[in-house]
Amino acid sequence: MDTDLGNYRKSYEKQTLLETNISKNPMEVFQKWFYEVDSNFDEGETNAMTISTIGLDGFPKSRVVLLKKYTHEGFIFYTNYKSEKSKAIIANPKVCLSFFWPKAERQVIIKGTAEKVSANMSDGYFESRPRGSQLGALVSHQSEVVKSREVLEEELHELELKYEGKEIPRPAHWGGFIVKPISIEFWQGRPNRLHDRIRFTLNTDFNWVMERLSP
Repeated sequence: MDTDLGNYRKSYEKQTLLETNISKNPMEVFQKWFYEVDSNFDEGETNAMTISTIGLDGFPKSRVVLLKKYTHEGFIFYTNYKSEKSKAIIANPKVCLSFFWPKAERQVIIKGTAEKVSANMSDGYFESRPRGSQLGALVSHQSEVVKSREVLEEELHELELKYEGKEIPRPAHWGGFIVKPISIEFWQGRPNRLHDRIRFTLNTDFNWVMERLSP
């Protein structure tokens, strides 16, 4: 198989990213960008982000998860703590997050360290989920080999009967991580591949340093 994609080309011309018109706090820039994309562009799930980890086998691995909250401290998502990604995070908490919003011609790349959120926070989010998603968290032994789809559906049906009319407890192996950033890069597509790239880096006195990167 030999497929040439050399003619796949697009000129990025929608917006600019200049130091003179953005906040000096990257979390404020992220908030502005997120709401602009969510309000003005049909990106589907604006909160979809790629998280990259270094696995126990030494290989990097990337997968898409959903951002569920962000604060001045960082970016929060939820998962199974026994999953492949969680085991990788626990062994090496240095991770990378990335958002790609093609219709807005924007990317955000975040380097940081991940840690578990409090049990109370995980409880609160779990309680807000639809019952089907709550039951799915109980059914799934994430990343483990499963014999068939039917096995999953049968276990789900059994749990539906077990918890009919009852509150569904959050499993202890399911909860949130917060990624606390040390570097956040904002990428805005521009014509002639001279893209705008602004990087914020957290220094030792916990202030953010803003720099322009060559495209």
